Amino acid sequence: MIGPFRGGRTRAATGVPSQPNVYYVGQVNGGVWKSDDYGRTWNPIFDHEPTQSIGAIAVAPSDPNIVYVGSGEGLHRPDLSIGDGIYKSTDAGKTWSHLGLKDGYQIPALAVDPRNPNKVFAAVLGHPYGPNAERGLYRSTDGGQTWQKAIYKDENTGASDVEIDPSNPDVIYASMWEVREGPWEDGNEFNGTGGGLFKSTDGGNTWNQLKNGLPNDLSQIYVAIAASDSKRLYATVASASSTLSFYRSDDAGENWAKATDDPRPSGRIGGGDLSIPRVDPKNPDIVYCASTVTMRSTDGGKTWSGFRGAPGGDDYQNLWINPNNPDIILLVSDQGALVTVNGGQTWSSWYNQPTAQIYHVSVTPTFPYKVCGGQQESGSVCILSRGNDGEITFRDWHPVGVIEYGYVAPDPLDHDLIYGGGRSEVSKFHWSTGERQDVTPIPLRSSKYRTDRTEPLMFSPVDPHILYYASNVLFKTTNGGNSWQAISTDLTRQNPGVPQSVGRLVPKNAGKQRGVIYALAPSFKNVNLLWAGTDDGLIWQTRDGGKNWKNITPTELTPWSKVTQIAASHFDENSAYASVSRFRINDEHPYIYRTHDGGKTWEPIVTGLPEIGPVDTVREDPVRKGLLFAGTENAVWVSFDDGDHWQSLQLDLPHTSMRDLWIHDNDLIVGTHGRGFWILDDMAPLRDVSESLAAGDHLFTPAPAYRIQRDTYTDTPLPPDEPAAENPPDGAIIDYYLATSSFAPVTLEILDSHGQLVRRFSSDDKPPATEAELKQQLIPLYWLRPFHALSADAGMHRWVWDLHYPPPDSTRHDYPISAVPHDTPRYPLGPTALPGSYTARFTANGRTYNAQFTVKMDPRVKITTVDLQKKFDLEKQLASLLSETSKAVAQARSIGDPLQKLSQQATGTALDAVKKFQNKLNEIVGSPGGFFAPPSEAATLSRVNGQVATLYGGVWQVDAAPTTAQTEAATSAGRDAKQIMQHWQTFKSSDIPALNRALRNSNLPELKVAADPHLEESGMDEE
Repeated sequence: MIGPFRGGRTRAATGVPSQPNVYYVGQVNGGVWKSDDYGRTWNPIFDHEPTQSIGAIAVAPSDPNIVYVGSGEGLHRPDLSIGDGIYKSTDAGKTWSHLGLKDGYQIPALAVDPRNPNKVFAAVLGHPYGPNAERGLYRSTDGGQTWQKAIYKDENTGASDVEIDPSNPDVIYASMWEVREGPWEDGNEFNGTGGGLFKSTDGGNTWNQLKNGLPNDLSQIYVAIAASDSKRLYATVASASSTLSFYRSDDAGENWAKATDDPRPSGRIGGGDLSIPRVDPKNPDIVYCASTVTMRSTDGGKTWSGFRGAPGGDDYQNLWINPNNPDIILLVSDQGALVTVNGGQTWSSWYNQPTAQIYHVSVTPTFPYKVCGGQQESGSVCILSRGNDGEITFRDWHPVGVIEYGYVAPDPLDHDLIYGGGRSEVSKFHWSTGERQDVTPIPLRSSKYRTDRTEPLMFSPVDPHILYYASNVLFKTTNGGNSWQAISTDLTRQNPGVPQSVGRLVPKNAGKQRGVIYALAPSFKNVNLLWAGTDDGLIWQTRDGGKNWKNITPTELTPWSKVTQIAASHFDENSAYASVSRFRINDEHPYIYRTHDGGKTWEPIVTGLPEIGPVDTVREDPVRKGLLFAGTENAVWVSFDDGDHWQSLQLDLPHTSMRDLWIHDNDLIVGTHGRGFWILDDMAPLRDVSESLAAGDHLFTPAPAYRIQRDTYTDTPLPPDEPAAENPPDGAIIDYYLATSSFAPVTLEILDSHGQLVRRFSSDDKPPATEAELKQQLIPLYWLRPFHALSADAGMHRWVWDLHYPPPDSTRHDYPISAVPHDTPRYPLGPTALPGSYTARFTANGRTYNAQFTVKMDPRVKITTVDLQKKFDLEKQLASLLSETSKAVAQARSIGDPLQKLSQQATGTALDAVKKFQNKLNEIVGSPGGFFAPPSEAATLSRVNGQVATLYGGVWQVDAAPTTAQTEAATSAGRDAKQIMQHWQTFKSSDIPALNRALRNSNLPELKVAADPHLEESGMDEE
């Protein structure tokens, strides 16, 4: 996941009264998140469940470990998502179990009896686009094991809200809502009067409808109960005639009256759902309404003022007030979740929740590439696929002026320009200045052109000067939007009609609704070949650049079968793939079609896909013919045989809506509608997959690796609780497969172009530092990169060679200030491999496999081959000197303690010999000094070792030719090293034997130099 760390639409919200630091929120398609630090950080706790669409969360008041979740966002919007029932946790969100109501699809409210955690009510709204019987208010008295319908009206009317009176839990209020959506984009929500407000005074056994004072054509209603005065109720009310009002009752709902003429508290949230009221638990006159801006009244709903909001509207969806302390409020919106603990004076951030709802994916033609898309409710974003600071942070993304649900089209010829399209807007953004220009071909809306929220905007892959934009007709520009040409007539159905799924609520003029062009696929082979699909179920093709269009729609596509995407083949002009969603006509089955004859015939290719899961995207791999990828409303899928069979490629992805896929070089990118952007780094092994592969061990051909600095950040590292995303692996990604566990250690050797060994890894490798040594580190262990060894177990494995030679021996190991939580390596690392050809030699189960790959230079770095070789040669020279002098220092210091003991034991001539020996040893070894210690005048082992380490670090850390000063210093250090090493060798060969003779004569133990001492020096070098 690469971000962005900017929250998306969040509907469900609750806290734990007895634990004021703990909160749960549910993102409408991004799962359940929990905070235990007042919203400072949020963590996903629902990722392994088969849905991420969340409409309601309830914590049992009598047992905070019991948490119920209702899936399906429960919002009637054009981009809604559905769930699969109710879930429960008995350990505060660590694990979950499914409780049924799978066909309820949308559960916007839950309520748990404060006396009994097993008694729970669920408001089930049902299918948004069609009738179904599993809707209404449900009750369970056994913790969700079984459910009974408490209120059921018909297959068209569901429950939208349920509230339990905290002072008398036998009193329950429930809202019923008759609503249906049509398959077109705008004007598609139809409200009936079959719902209403209901009340039970016997725990849900019997119900009475409350009508007095409420509109006769009431359609939708949300109720809030004043905990300090349960007779005081507030309600936001919508009528079938679209009137919105704020009501109040002072007799527990028996009679109602409008509380105010101010339209703001009852205004729809961003033009969408009805606003939600909540009451201060200590003061019945203080009431809030979550709407485009959160409003507050302190006089019982008569007058109102803005409580929390911003220009443009944050679109608040819900709020929870701690019943023990009304200054603690959890507020959720289209931007994410916020917490205040001081009554709204200050708030936590929503820039710590990677729950962005992305519509489409595109990438910039840069290195590293940026991933771009429109983000629902927030605008747009382009975010780096790799950050310079060792991870992807807030510094690595920025809005690019595109409408929130639009396509983003980076200019392939001018890296400064980003185009965006959605609705009738086409924008042109300049990275260098931030200026945004409107270059739409439809500056004023008219009945001639129709648009949806998300309209195709893309460059021709054959001619990068051509930019296409679609409405109900297709436009083309070759001058950056200064002028446009319509290159099609209206490609939509003239009379698509109203599908039966809409039911009885359809208005009289609904039959006049028409569609738009929703999918576009310019050919990768022929600039004049384009494929287009509409949201009302047509597929078209032109072979002459738009002069003539041919209807090539598969016969199975009935009206309002939305063509979500078309993928033109990279390999021939006559092949294409089309994904189709019939979700908006109450059909949740997957549909993908394939043609190899230019659209004359189509065949469905869905074998292996689940029964439920509309398809939003299909893509063809540009390298391996027949390798396809598809994204559905809850998973990513792969086919190795041109779509004949599909299998899951979900891996660690949460089951959110996969709205778009894109393949850039060897990366597979997914834009999710609830969890931001995700990248499958180096999916090249998928191109090697075959039926025979699994029969034996296999080494996959590595993709080209780029020589990139791991982390160039020079300041104090970003704290680990700041939101950030993981960079792609730094180095060569080497994948291998073992059919069975290896009976002997597996090894991986990296060889250069001359066949010389660069690096060797083994499954028998041991950590360079013991656990005890790690615990003695100054810094907390959460910064450290954990040790990994090659795996010898059966299965698929990934290894990353960091493009370094073995690290030199050093008297001092540390962790750089360019640190990344859980991924900071121990320095020094070895010299960096030069760009060129390399071979991975893998040995397992007695057999050896070879695979060649290339290492490429970071294209942003401007350095000649000659200068890069100079850097490499100096790195190797200094690394060798560092190892040599470090071993000498370690050997010399290994005799320090024994020598000190001897000085205490020896007498007479032996003591004189020991002291003379100590003095000479100190002259050779010297002192490591401190940070502010002046440099030693004499060449000592410690001084030379410290100088070499400093020079090595300075040359190693940057891809630039060594400076003259560095080269001269290295030459000088080399001379000093040679001199002092000669002294050391002479000392070992002469002085140590001489001392040992004196010790023997005094019957004292001889002094021995460790052959391979292990010594860590924590001080700084003398420089």
